[in-house]
Amino acid sequence: MAAVGATPARTPQGPGPGGASAGFLSPALVPGPGEADEEDDEEQLAEIHLCVLWNSGYLGIAYYDTSDSTIYFMPDAPDHESLKLLQRVLDEISPRSVVTSAKQDENMTRFLGKLASQEHREPKRPEIIFLPSVDFGLEISKQRLLSGNYSFIPDSMTTTEKILFLSSIIPFDCLLTVRALGGLLKFLGRRRIGVELEDYNVSVPILGFKKFVLTHLVSIDQDTYSVLQIFKSESHPSVYKVASGLKEGLSLFGILNRCRCKWGEKLLRLWFTRPTQDLGELNSRLDVIQFFLLPQNLDMAQMLHRLLGHIKNVPLILKRMKLSHTKVSDWHVLYKTVYSALGLRDACRSLPQSIQLFRDISQEFSDDLHHIASLIGKVVDFEGSLAENRFTVLPNIDPEIDEKKRRLMGLPGFLTEVARKELENLDSRIPSCSVIYIPLIGFLLSIPRLPSMLEASDFEIEGLDFMFLSEEKLHYRSARTKELDALLGDLHCDIRDQETLLMYQLQCQVLARAAVLTRVLDLASRLDVLLSLASAAQDYGYSRPCYSPRLLGVRIQNGRHPLMELCARTFVPNSTECGGDKGRVKVITGPNSSGKSIYLKQVGLITFMALVGSFVPAEEAEIGAVDAIFTRIHSCESISLGLSTFMIDLNQVAKAVNNATERSLVLIDEFGKGTNTVDGLALLAAVLRHWLALGPTCPHIFVATNFLSLVQLQLLPQGPLVQYLTMETCEDGNDLVFFYQVCEGVATASHASHTAAQAGLPDKLIARGKEVSDLICSGKSIKPVKELLKEKQMENCHILVDKFLKLDLEDPNLDLDIFMSREVLPAATTIL
Repeated sequence: MAAVGATPARTPQGPGPGGASAGFLSPALVPGPGEADEEDDEEQLAEIHLCVLWNSGYLGIAYYDTSDSTIYFMPDAPDHESLKLLQRVLDEISPRSVVTSAKQDENMTRFLGKLASQEHREPKRPEIIFLPSVDFGLEISKQRLLSGNYSFIPDSMTTTEKILFLSSIIPFDCLLTVRALGGLLKFLGRRRIGVELEDYNVSVPILGFKKFVLTHLVSIDQDTYSVLQIFKSESHPSVYKVASGLKEGLSLFGILNRCRCKWGEKLLRLWFTRPTQDLGELNSRLDVIQFFLLPQNLDMAQMLHRLLGHIKNVPLILKRMKLSHTKVSDWHVLYKTVYSALGLRDACRSLPQSIQLFRDISQEFSDDLHHIASLIGKVVDFEGSLAENRFTVLPNIDPEIDEKKRRLMGLPGFLTEVARKELENLDSRIPSCSVIYIPLIGFLLSIPRLPSMLEASDFEIEGLDFMFLSEEKLHYRSARTKELDALLGDLHCDIRDQETLLMYQLQCQVLARAAVLTRVLDLASRLDVLLSLASAAQDYGYSRPCYSPRLLGVRIQNGRHPLMELCARTFVPNSTECGGDKGRVKVITGPNSSGKSIYLKQVGLITFMALVGSFVPAEEAEIGAVDAIFTRIHSCESISLGLSTFMIDLNQVAKAVNNATERSLVLIDEFGKGTNTVDGLALLAAVLRHWLALGPTCPHIFVATNFLSLVQLQLLPQGPLVQYLTMETCEDGNDLVFFYQVCEGVATASHASHTAAQAGLPDKLIARGKEVSDLICSGKSIKPVKELLKEKQMENCHILVDKFLKLDLEDPNLDLDIFMSREVLPAATTIL
């Protein structure tokens, strides 16, 4: 609000109530586009809504991700009757709801019933929604797809052009996928996902269609991710984020994640959940990492990393534009994002175009980006927008807006003259007055409240229309203020309306080029991930793995555990070879705390890192055709599962037995220890013999065990498939020295007493334990220790004597019979 005032002495007064003073002349200095605050990170909790159809052994899957307002679809894919592929998709995306047809066969019905009963499912079991089968009809689904309102399709396209455009994106020959997409659109329109509070004519924003596939993927279950510490979530230490925030703990993802933008971090997590056997994809990732590890390219890597820090959440901004909810900060964020993308393009054009990623960025970051940045830079007044907290445009964009702004800026001086003239016509008792402008109300005459003005009737002044009282100021309409309303109108609102119209036109220009912005995010995220992996490889001394499709297994030269080497003062590297038909089952024995479990995890982690396209902690690594990694290393106990620890162990081993192939890697640590020793040993031997019976199709198995009887009793058949390894140690007097080196052989003892001493158990207990162990091994009977018995008897005698001495025989209430029956006789059994 502009406000000026005049007094008999002609001194202007302060602003009136409810508005701002005539500050339009000198707005506060605000940072420019290059100095503004970072993007507002406020994001709604992302939800995924999945639609699935199953028919004749094939799956059709589509889902909507609210985080980027994109629909993802998977072309028709064959699946087993147990729907393993569908389970893999569910494990990966964790949907909020699963939509399907009410008309389903027995397999899908059984699967959905099991899914709905999983109360322990993390983070939350999905809602199962059944729609009538008519909503999944092929023709009606096609019609929904073709008639949708998509911001990435220019309005200038004809119906035929739109059909051709969508046909280049959506595989209309995949009938199940088309029906799943149609059902998903029906569900989104019915539930109005993300636009629940908007007008009914506002549709759910869809910023694109993207294909996803799960072929060539390596199967890894959640237990493996947990025990290998690939991911590890911990409660956030901040008291402000205890309820909602989790942070990444010490994990493989935590040490490799150096991404500068959130979408890079999201893509890295996606790669971790989708390790692949696609050698072309893996080598393309490694080529980029190797390029940035060259000494002459380190400066370029740092520059690209800085530019990537300005790539922000473009899908969220496009979604807000689609819903006309754009914030002031969104324009600044988009401006910086686009110009940073142009910087990435220019930098990549100077890099070798033989690398696919550099070539894609050079070609696909088109001149549309320059057009968007130029439009925003020429139209948006960033300083004015931040000062007024609304969208404002720069001068010389619209002459009509410029003229109205000039009028608005000149109001203070003009209103001062009007106030002086009004004061001449007012009662002499009124010391001063001011003419103010309030948006939506107009021009008003403001005068101070006089002491004599007590009742509402006292506010009436001849020739003036009383409006309201505020902060001891009376506000009136006069003939002059009415004339000002007619002459100048509601300048402030007119300016806002016209600038809002310009903002809408600018939004349409941006949304028409949404496809290139989405592609920018995809390629920039990929570059961010690979720069992150290159940075970690340089700091930790990783090397490039190579892939051998004909090799069934892995060969690792001097491998290291990527997490343990960061925690230990010194780390002893170990080599691994499990290719060909020899040594497919490796039985590892050794003392407790000698490094068996670390060795197993090391093999699994190095293999996993190679399968996501990362350099690995080893001098050399050759990775063969690995299709799955199974583990039984740690029992993931949970009360909600209602299963015993040993039952959980059995489930993990059963998963490996039922699904492992000749190309699978199986890591088993201390299986059988959760039950009777004989039973546990028998189960372990039976499982290994089952795999050995497969011959050349046996999986690659690493078994760490303290069941030395497995070797001593020769429970496994002799042959080239079995190889016995041990952890090298040396006894130095009473001390046991660990070398943490894997070598061929079999341990002769577990040396549990040494571990017990390290844990701080009393020497007497350790000595007694060794004595009992020797008696068991020699087949002799175990007798109680006489010295310990005598000490216990003397202690009980002293206690009984003390009770006798405390008796008061003169006490009339003393009953000796009760004392003898309750105290003496029970104690006698422990003394005699």
